[in-house]
Amino acid sequence: MNEALRKKYIPMTETIYYTLLSVMSPRHGYAIIQYVNGLTRGRILLGTGTLYTMVGRLVADGVIEVVSDESKKAYRITDAGLWLLQEETRRLALQLEDGWTVLKEGEVVKRPNLEDRGGT
Repeated sequence: MNEALRKKYIPMTETIYYTLLSVMSPRHGYAIIQYVNGLTRGRILLGTGTLYTMVGRLVADGVIEVVSDESKKAYRITDAGLWLLQEETRRLALQLEDGWTVLKEGEVVKRPNLEDRGGT
């Protein structure tokens, strides 16, 4: 895939990561905000200014595309965006695996309940 896109987006910010997850199905701006808020249980609250600035950049870079959804502008992930999302998910999985390995060896902390998605 495009190395320039990889260099620009990996590692990915949380807001971009969750926005890309949200547009696996076409969604308009407010639906993206609601989806991310629900998925993260309120941990990430996207503001409209942040969202539309980010979405404009993602569209310009070919990571997501505009699709029509009746009267509202909706967005959907592209093949390039899906590739980036998969790459970032792999990167995060490896990072977590390394972290748990070191923490387990040092027995510094116990692995938290992953169902508890609250802050630290």
